[in-house]
Amino acid sequence: MTIVREPAVAGLFYPEDAYVLQHSLNEMLNKVPVTDLEPRAIIVPHAGYIYSGEVAASAYKLLEPMKNKIHRVVLLGPAHRVAVSGCALSRAEYFRTPLGDIPIDTEAVQNLLQNSNAQLSDLAHQEEHSLEVQLPFLQTVLHEFCLVPVVVGQMEASAIMDVLELFWEDPATLFVVSSDLSHFHDYLSAQKIDRQTTSAIEQLQFDYISGEMACGAYPVNGLLKLAKKHHLQCQTLDLRNSGDTAGDKSRVVGYGAYAFY
Repeated sequence: MTIVREPAVAGLFYPEDAYVLQHSLNEMLNKVPVTDLEPRAIIVPHAGYIYSGEVAASAYKLLEPMKNKIHRVVLLGPAHRVAVSGCALSRAEYFRTPLGDIPIDTEAVQNLLQNSNAQLSDLAHQEEHSLEVQLPFLQTVLHEFCLVPVVVGQMEASAIMDVLELFWEDPATLFVVSSDLSHFHDYLSAQKIDRQTTSAIEQLQFDYISGEMACGAYPVNGLLKLAKKHHLQCQTLDLRNSGDTAGDKSRVVGYGAYAFY
């Protein structure tokens, strides 16, 4: 029997209807100017599309010219629903969205389970939105790819880097880290904090970013350590918050998109 991870937040974070969803994605992506930057990794936000979709699109647009070059996506996001020690992998063979099913690289998952920090937990994946909201974007901008979905709990940057290192030598692998920035500050305070976070990301300061600065601080720091080791450069693509998009300015969430090349 095929094991499928069903969508949990379709109709909540993004449209449930496939036609409406695809139209929404195309609209967001079409607003982004084309550049020749080819990232090895991206950091993207994971709020509802009306809040952070356009910010995420600024990173996903870069992948369109690479759609036939990327055959695997290692996707990391923070745990919101279930406490995770280390990182959690899924038994699923496919992750489903309204746009179809994405095959899981089950061999890579089995290899990752040899890592002492990795565990199998379908429960950690079942309701988790940080990974799910990225999937329709990936389905839209890439051709054929398999997925390695990783829900990350408390974990050292070096341990996360070790996970990513397993895939580094494969140029057809893209790394995607899902993270929002500061949470529930007033507009001006959030802007100040998010600018500090962005500066740290640009400078690959993997020992600087805390959970107060980014909800995906653990996977972000792991990616930054990998980027520093391999001499990648970072470019900020967009930096906004919910006060700029679809929310009021009294209590906002920050969103940033970053490309590493």
